[in-house]
Amino acid sequence: MNVSRRYLAIAALALAALGALVAAAALRPGWPAGGLASAPQVDYTLLDGQRHNTAGLKGQVVLVNFWATSCSSCVAEMPEIAATHQKFKALGFQTLAVAMQSDPPALVAEFALRRQLPFGVVIDNTGEIARRFGDVQLTPTSFLINRRGEIVKRFVGTPDFAALQALVAQLLAEVTPADA
Repeated sequence: MNVSRRYLAIAALALAALGALVAAAALRPGWPAGGLASAPQVDYTLLDGQRHNTAGLKGQVVLVNFWATSCSSCVAEMPEIAATHQKFKALGFQTLAVAMQSDPPALVAEFALRRQLPFGVVIDNTGEIARRFGDVQLTPTSFLINRRGEIVKRFVGTPDFAALQALVAQLLAEVTPADA
C-alpha cells in the first residue's frame, strides 16, 4: 500500500471513529434525535450561599460551563468566559460555572475570589448537576442555552470564542413568543 492510500485509510478510520462518538453522544439520555433538548431543571447553591434553580434562568441566554481547577484548559479559558459574560450581561446573558465533584471546594472558592469571576460559581458536590446535563465527564464542557431554556450548543473542550460570541449575540437578538 503506498503512502497516500495509507493516509486515506487512516483518515477514513478516524472519521468513522469520530462518527461513532458523535452518534453515541446524540443517543445519550436527554439528547433527543432531532430538535433541541430542554436544559435540565436543577437546584444549585452559589459560592455566596444563594440558592437557585435553572428554571429561574429562563428568558435569558445562559452559558453553563463545567470546569475544574486542575484542568489547564479550563483555567486558560476562564478569562475568555469572563470577557464574554461582561460583554453580554447587560443584554440578558448569564454564565454559570459549575466546578466538578472532584474539585476541592476550598480551591474553587480561592480560584473564584482570586480571579474575581464576575458570574455565578457552583460546586457540584454530589455530581448531580453533571449527571443531569448528560453525565458530563470531560472538562471543559459548556452548554449554551437559549431564552426558551433549550440547549442550542454543547462545547467539549475550549470553544472558539469568536464563534461563541457571535452565537450569543444571535440568540440575544431572537424574539421569543413571550416577547412578541
